[in-house]
Amino acid sequence: MSANPSYNHLAGQLARSKVLVVGDLMLDCYYWGDVRRISPEAPVPVVKVKVNEKTFRLGGAGNVAANLSGLGCTAAVIGLIGQDAASIQLQDLLAAANIQDHCLVDSSRPTTTKTRIMASKQQVVRLDEEDGNGIGEQTADRVLKAVEAMLPVVDAVILSDYGKGMFDSIEFIQAIIQSCRKMNVPVFIDPKGRDWNRYAGATCVTPNTAELELAVGTEVKGEGDLIHAAGDLRRRLGLDWMLVTRGPKGMALFGDDASPVMIAARAREVFDVSGAGDTVIATLAACVATGLRFGEAAGVANTAAGIVVGKLGTWAVRWSELADALINETEKKPASTLWKVADVEDASSRLSRWRQAEQRIVFTNGCFDLLHPGHVSLLHQARHLGDRLIVGLNTDASIRRLKGDQRPILPGHDRAAILSALEDVDMVVFFDEDTPLNLIGQLKPDILVKGADYRVADVVGKSIVESYGGQVRLVDILEGHSTTAIARKLSANGNRKEEGVNNGHQPGPA
Repeated sequence: MSANPSYNHLAGQLARSKVLVVGDLMLDCYYWGDVRRISPEAPVPVVKVKVNEKTFRLGGAGNVAANLSGLGCTAAVIGLIGQDAASIQLQDLLAAANIQDHCLVDSSRPTTTKTRIMASKQQVVRLDEEDGNGIGEQTADRVLKAVEAMLPVVDAVILSDYGKGMFDSIEFIQAIIQSCRKMNVPVFIDPKGRDWNRYAGATCVTPNTAELELAVGTEVKGEGDLIHAAGDLRRRLGLDWMLVTRGPKGMALFGDDASPVMIAARAREVFDVSGAGDTVIATLAACVATGLRFGEAAGVANTAAGIVVGKLGTWAVRWSELADALINETEKKPASTLWKVADVEDASSRLSRWRQAEQRIVFTNGCFDLLHPGHVSLLHQARHLGDRLIVGLNTDASIRRLKGDQRPILPGHDRAAILSALEDVDMVVFFDEDTPLNLIGQLKPDILVKGADYRVADVVGKSIVESYGGQVRLVDILEGHSTTAIARKLSANGNRKEEGVNNGHQPGPA
């Protein structure tokens, strides 16, 4: 990524900022599997869960904090957890994400857990374990005291209301807002429900269009309705700002100016909007905490949202990918996937974060010269063996030593760009040796993958991976596909055309 002084400055400011998240903590659990048949007991799909394919992520207020941590901020969280196994898993995830844990135990409530059954990257069903009742006065007082103890050392506060009972009391939420105001700490709120009087006096509220419609009790059909509804509600509640997220229509920022700031959505194919609101409020609060003006902070938040909606499930934005997207926008380039290309040092840094989140790392390697269906099939199968897929890519010099001076057909930059555009690929790392043995030793993947045309005993790196408990897996290959065969066919076609010209025959149109 090219250097950009303004973004380097913002990165440094974010690293010096501390943001407190108060709200409904959740544990997101995913079971990954395949659907091959319908149950004979009822007309429902049977999901065959893959071995060891159960993953955990931070949800709710935890995901907001994870976004802050991913941006480089110091993130702290205050929320309620039960005395159960889910609370232990949740606190482990907070520690892995470098989030300061100030959770309070409420033995009368379970830790809110959402379990999603996934098949072929689609959600089949979700199981919710929660107690949505309001919290008692004693619990509210404990939370308030914990918040007030943190205010002298934080630059912003986010109240993450997921409607799980923590913010049912208007007196409780108003006490937090007033405490923040007294300490001149900006307070941002992700709202829920119809009655927003409890949010009065907040610095900024960040609803989506549906949440705004629920609060004002009327449909928002166009920009005229939006300006009227959001503007009136902001003034009535005494909010400094309101940022309305509008999905593919972008965002609208309302302040004291007569006209709102309309921010266009970033052009990106939307796969999953889960957690996008968490990313918006985290990025907005983090940027304001650094001293960035609200309009600029909202623009950065809009870019961050455009990144996470392109990913399946709830994901926290990372500064490396956000900075890349911001630079591309500044230089008026289309959204780039080349941030996936990393050197060994950068790869090790990214791997550290992935492992802290207990993600399984898969590695495969090759020349990937003239990408064909066989390559795509192998990469797709490899990605489904874990949470992240790293591709070790031979350099041009390495390929010439292995295959002769006529190869590669495509230079390394082009091959890396094509691989980076594939959804299944999370990172591309070049290696210059004839084999990826040293790279495997440096990255230490959990699973090493090659095609079934290999024998496990012959796979380079097998002994290294197995020495620390990793696995070598062979995946099916598509017969009849190879770069060499494609190159020979192109060469033969070229020769025939050349012979036609030499014989006095002109080639037809291409």
